[in-house]
Amino acid sequence: MENILIEVAYGDNKKQKIYRLTLPSGSTARQAVLNSPLSADFPEADLYAPLGIFGKSVPDTTPLQTGDRVELYRPLKADPKEARRLKAAQKRNLLQSNKKAA
Repeated sequence: MENILIEVAYGDNKKQKIYRLTLPSGSTARQAVLNSPLSADFPEADLYAPLGIFGKSVPDTTPLQTGDRVELYRPLKADPKEARRLKAAQKRNLLQSNKKAA
């Protein structure tokens, strides 16, 4: 059976790692994560979190090809829309308080 060369990427606020692996042809994205040493470096990582290949979300069962980089995603701390709304509101409040002070 032929092998493929792939990468598994993961990071947190403090460090990022890319693991290079040789796996049997036909291996899936989830198998790559589970066969990587990721859990030793990031024991808090959820190995069953959503996956992507080069930034595009993929199902666990996606077959890999040589050169693929599988990414294990962390959960978002805040909803992006809500974060933008709060930031805009803070900016408005700052502008209004600056106008009153002037």
